[in-house]
Amino acid sequence: MNIREIAAAAGVSPATVSRVFNRAPGVSPAVAERVLLVAKENDYHPRMPEKQKNVVLITPYNNIYPVQSCIDMLLMELAQVLPKAGFRVEILPVNSIERLAEISFCGAVAVGIDPQELSGWDSRYGTPLIFLDRHPAENAAKEYNVCYVNSDETMGMELALDHLADRGCCKIGCIIHGEPGEGNCSIRYRAIADWFQKKSIPFDERLVLFAGNDSGKYVELTGKLLKYGCDALFCPGGNAGITVLYALSLYGKKVPEDISLIASEQSFFSNYAVPPQTSITQQYSLVAEEVVGIMQKRIAGNTVSCITTLPYRLIRRESV
Repeated sequence: MNIREIAAAAGVSPATVSRVFNRAPGVSPAVAERVLLVAKENDYHPRMPEKQKNVVLITPYNNIYPVQSCIDMLLMELAQVLPKAGFRVEILPVNSIERLAEISFCGAVAVGIDPQELSGWDSRYGTPLIFLDRHPAENAAKEYNVCYVNSDETMGMELALDHLADRGCCKIGCIIHGEPGEGNCSIRYRAIADWFQKKSIPFDERLVLFAGNDSGKYVELTGKLLKYGCDALFCPGGNAGITVLYALSLYGKKVPEDISLIASEQSFFSNYAVPPQTSITQQYSLVAEEVVGIMQKRIAGNTVSCITTLPYRLIRRESV
């Protein structure tokens, strides 16, 4: 299918179709939606103009403690890698999303944004949207311009738990940042439970806890796991590494002499804690490179994978 056929099916001129795909002003939202619907129904991916290489990074409006450091690390990599590939970067808080109607851009990247906040993308924009570190909802309608780049959460959980088991830890407790059903929390919980099953170790639900969305519960939850006799703690997400280290100090426990600790990598302190913390990490440079690859394919008019999953990495230091 070509632009003339799209125009005929949508009841508009080819010039109007071109303006819709090029994000040019002067097209009513209703007309743009009609054109984009025809394109979607016919699986038509327009070739993006070579000169239009603006990428919008959509970010949360407010700092989201404690996951803000993860967002910052992703933004830092994107801000370095995209310009090297010839793209111009503009950062737009999600509460100003209506400004997209005034911006010419070849694609957008949602960093730390849940997919429901940008639902209906295909009906408004003819450019790709890439969600980082998020998964599509099970019942979400597939949008052909929307794709996901995330890290293999199951692999990340297994890397940490295997490392603790290989180093002789016998009773591992876990504190997952967030609440069940939010972000990657449920995926992490299932992966941890499955790991115990694979290792033929009885799974005790009391040893896998959710910390909510702030640091206030970590001291209490750390105390519970110590009471259950844990000799190792694995705390994925947020700034759990430094928070749990503080909690352990309150209980008079030394790392790693009394208890081993693995958390998610935070470039601002994981290597500078005492002792330096063993951690799991998303490979942020690979994520940014994948974003560039998707943008380049779409500019060339090629289709892209709906979901791309990248490997985690274990950074071995002295807390295990």
